[in-house]
Amino acid sequence: MPILTGLAPDPRQPGYRLVEVDRGRFASLPAEALAGLPLSVGDALSDALVARLQALADLEAACRAAVRLLATRSRSRADLRRRLVQKQHPPAAADGALARLEARGLLEDGRFAREYAASHAPRGRGPARLLRDLLAQGVERGTAEEAVRAALADEGIDPADAARAVAEKRARQLADLPLAVRRRRLLAYLARRGFPGSEVRQLVEEVCNPGAPPRG
Repeated sequence: MPILTGLAPDPRQPGYRLVEVDRGRFASLPAEALAGLPLSVGDALSDALVARLQALADLEAACRAAVRLLATRSRSRADLRRRLVQKQHPPAAADGALARLEARGLLEDGRFAREYAASHAPRGRGPARLLRDLLAQGVERGTAEEAVRAALADEGIDPADAARAVAEKRARQLADLPLAVRRRRLLAYLARRGFPGSEVRQLVEEVCNPGAPPRG
């Protein structure tokens, strides 16, 4: 059976203990998580105790990985969990890490969705595209819809004005193409950018053929 050969304060992490098994470093674990375990240096570790220590070590590793991922950019809960599992962290450890980050206020889908929508709405993405992006990242529909509404209001963005600005810019880029091709490509482009609907079709007619009378 493995032997616990070290249990000392971790000088680099206050409140943590360096756990050594069979004279090799096992993990740095929170002292409060170890407090209720029967651990004495020199004692043999049962299979159940080793499994418990391993679960704690997995949780710490998942937490550290999650913090590193969030340091690069904000993420939704579902996206962060998916990435942790992709990095071979056990699902239970990933779930525990997410719960710990939520308790610390570091992970919250509503805040993520609002920040995402607010940063992308001024870049010419329409409401439908913003909603689609958030849903693809695992944000619940109601949360995503509210975030998009709030972002457009906070940023003072009128979707109709945004659609026209995007359409006019793209139409200039397509100006050398035949009219029918220009219409088709502009409609597809606006749909990808999140501006669908009958109003957009009329807008395409206006920017592609400005001298023509409105259809109706």
